[in-house]
Amino acid sequence: MEKFGTGILSVLFVGWAAAALAVPAHRSLNYADGEAGLVIFKGKTHQQKCSACHRNGVFPIMRQGAEVITMQKIEQGDQCGACHDGRKAFGSSGNCNRCHRPAENH
Repeated sequence: MEKFGTGILSVLFVGWAAAALAVPAHRSLNYADGEAGLVIFKGKTHQQKCSACHRNGVFPIMRQGAEVITMQKIEQGDQCGACHDGRKAFGSSGNCNRCHRPAENH
């Protein structure tokens, strides 16, 4: 019975740890609606707590597609630009191919 209880606790902990990350390491979100090409948001690259991005001024609603992502907002320091400012993470200006994938590279 003790092994059973330990097993359940392990499963619950792993589930909680995955839920604690906005996008778990084994998942990716694809954004294909932009003019500059597909953007793949990789959980493995962006391992942070949900609140790191899902807060006012960044992405207040935790649902893919709830907010239109624009380069103008990013360059103003909103959305992805809250981190991709050239200090916390690479800046967006002049680094198009770091995020955007041309159609032939999907």
